Amino acid sequence: MTQLSRRALAIGLAALPLPALAQRPAATPLSAADKALVDRATAYLQGLTEAKGRFVQTDPRGLTTRGALYLKRPGKARFDYEPPSGLLVVSDGGKVSIHDARLKTFESYPLMATPLSLFLARQVRLDQGVVISRVARFADGFSITARDGKKQAEGQITLTFTDKPLRLAGWTVTDAQGASTRIQLVDLAPASGLAPSLFVLNDPRPKNVGRAKM
Repeated sequence: MTQLSRRALAIGLAALPLPALAQRPAATPLSAADKALVDRATAYLQGLTEAKGRFVQTDPRGLTTRGALYLKRPGKARFDYEPPSGLLVVSDGGKVSIHDARLKTFESYPLMATPLSLFLARQVRLDQGVVISRVARFADGFSITARDGKKQAEGQITLTFTDKPLRLAGWTVTDAQGASTRIQLVDLAPASGLAPSLFVLNDPRPKNVGRAKM
């Protein structure tokens, strides 16, 4: 697997800037029914203080990888990819770090410049700082597509929820070229007492190895 395709494995979690669609017209106002779904999703995410589960990630080339995830709001998340991936993605509340054990690389991004910030914020507000371009309904749930209202980056994110019970089922990040990376969450459930060490990731490489620059 090339370095580019391995980086694509993590793009749905951290490497793609916070959603935005440059030079798109403003979204039409939400209907009352759409706003009710957005408010419901916001309340759910606000109440999801700690959770754990598993994920399946599909990159733009159709390659899939799996792993375990841990969330602790505000700001903290950990995605442990199963072997042979060698990837570990950790948000410590301020930055998101990606360690690739196979390629011996380590990169960090500001949390606010990643899709994770949309639902790891201390105060989840899906109606502020982003433009909701679409609310879609389907048989067993709904989805909310958003982009950065400040238009500082390119791309969009679609959060998908199941309806009964209400649960975050995953998200899809689409870049400006239309390439999408999908994260499907499996058995995501509330948790308590997650160890603080889960959300700490320091560069494990020797100090003489060059650091990736932001």
